[in-house]
Parts: sequence; structure tokens; C-alpha cells
Amino acid sequence: MSSTTRTTRTTRTTRTTRITRTLRAGAVVAGLALALTACSADADDSGETPGATDDATEQTEPVVIGVVGASEDHWRIFEEKATEAGIPVEIVDFTEYSLPNPALTEGELDLNQFQHILYLAQYNVEAGEDLVPVGATAVYPLGLYSRQYESVDDIPEGAEIAIPNDPTNLARALLVLQDAGLVALRDGGSAFSTEADVLADESRVTVTPVDAQQTALALDSVAASIINNDFLADAGIDPESALYSDDAGSDAARPYINIWAARAEDADNPLFAQLVEIYEDEEVQAALQQASGGTAVLANQTPAELQEILAEVEEDARNR
Repeated sequence: MSSTTRTTRTTRTTRTTRITRTLRAGAVVAGLALALTACSADADDSGETPGATDDATEQTEPVVIGVVGASEDHWRIFEEKATEAGIPVEIVDFTEYSLPNPALTEGELDLNQFQHILYLAQYNVEAGEDLVPVGATAVYPLGLYSRQYESVDDIPEGAEIAIPNDPTNLARALLVLQDAGLVALRDGGSAFSTEADVLADESRVTVTPVDAQQTALALDSVAASIINNDFLADAGIDPESALYSDDAGSDAARPYINIWAARAEDADNPLFAQLVEIYEDEEVQAALQQASGGTAVLANQTPAELQEILAEVEEDARNR
């Protein structure tokens, strides 16, 4: 975490001030793409902004974005296109899902992009925070993989299945297994089910929660694993080899829309909206699809729609 322990809440205030100040400067550049200046580029005694040109106002302080899987090619392309647009970005790679949201909350990041709405809702409710989605990316079907068996029907009675142990992915994994006919869940299951809700007498398999990164490694010792898309490429697993996966296009998948997240005070930040738009560039999207093995279902919900879904899921989380 040494690479991310770079600021405190003082930095959070400083970044907000910097972005606000530079937005005011950029607003006068009619007909140009939005670009911002660092707080060091205050107007001098002549009334001109140091470093500004007649054509544009440039952002010099990088926007810090937390991700999981920064080595994927679409992040390199995104970074290049953001730089071309005058917005330098710094991509900070995390190896654990539990870290980017606290880092965003504390001001160590300006944005993060690694999670779906349900994961964010769980974090907000448990931590008492108010991070918000400011853009949609995609829904990634969650799949069941095996090195021993070629179909769900081949998995024997009493076999062990590894599933991610973080709360939201664990619940989704259990729902996938239930849909596949491998487990039965108490009361039909929900987005907040745990392994304690597995009805052993009615289930064909047992489940073992492990760290999400370990689900692929566990394939050597279990009958099958539920594996997040983030870890398929590194494990040499073809996404098309999934024995079973959920339906990314259904209404039930709305909580699993992956998002850009920001602090609540930045919900309407036009600089962040421009970065979301840059991420939607065709070249970036093509690389994203390639990284997902063609499984990503691209999403285009507005921030308002995403925030409405988030509010609904948070309410469900509080009432569970």
C-alpha cells in the first residue's frame, strides 16, 4: 500500500479546491474540451494564468484512479487518450477489493473503478459513507469453472466448490450455483446470502469461501470454482470455458453493473464526467472486451440512474 499512502484528508480538501478552481478557469474556453489547471496555476499579477495557452487550459495535477488489474491494455489506452485530452491520470493498482473504497474515502484517490453497485452499497452501509457512482462500465457475467469436469451435470454429489469470500461476490456466487442446480439457499437466496444460507440437505455440493484471487488457484484442489473475470487471464482460463454463468442482461443483474465511483461532493464534477466519456472511446472499449474474453456486457446508464439503483440496494442492505 506504500504507493497509495500518498495523502490525507488535507489532500482531499486540496484536490477539491484545485479542481473547483481550475474548472472556473476552463469554463471560459468556449468550444473546447474541458481541461483543468493545477492549483499552482493561479492567476498572476497580470491577470493571466501561468502555463495557459490561447487555445486551452491544461490540467497538470494528475487525477488519481484506483483500479484492480491496471496491467490490462485498456487502461494504457485510456491513459493515453486522457493525456491527449489534456487530463493526466495516475492509475493506482490494488490487489485486494477491500482497499480502493477506503482509499477514495480518505482522499488518497480521486476516483476508483473496480466494483459493481452492490459492492459499493455494502461498503457505504457498513462504513457509513456516501461514495456515489458517476459512470457505468459493464456487467461481467460471473462464471463457474473446472479443470476436472466439462459440464455442471458431471460434478459429483458432495463435491467442493470454491467461491469468493467478499460479501457481495459471495452472495452472487451462491445465486449462480443455485441457478445451476448445485445448491439450495434459504428462502430462495438474495444478494446478501452467505454460506450459512446453504441448505446442506438440499444441495449437491459444498462451498468453501476463499479470497477472490485464490479461486483460480483453488481449481487444482476443488471440483470447480466461481471466478471473477479479473483473474481469468492471469490464470490462463478461457472465459468461454465456463460451465455456467449468470445472465448479465437481466433486471436482476442491475446491482452488478460495474461503475466509476467518486466522493459525494464530486458527483457532478465535469472533469470526471469527461474521463468517463473518454473511457467509452471505441478503442478503449475494444480493449476492454478483449480483456474480458468478449464476455463484458457494456452498460450505459446515466449517473442519475446508477445513483437510483444504488439507493435501492442500500435500502435493501439496511433492512436485511
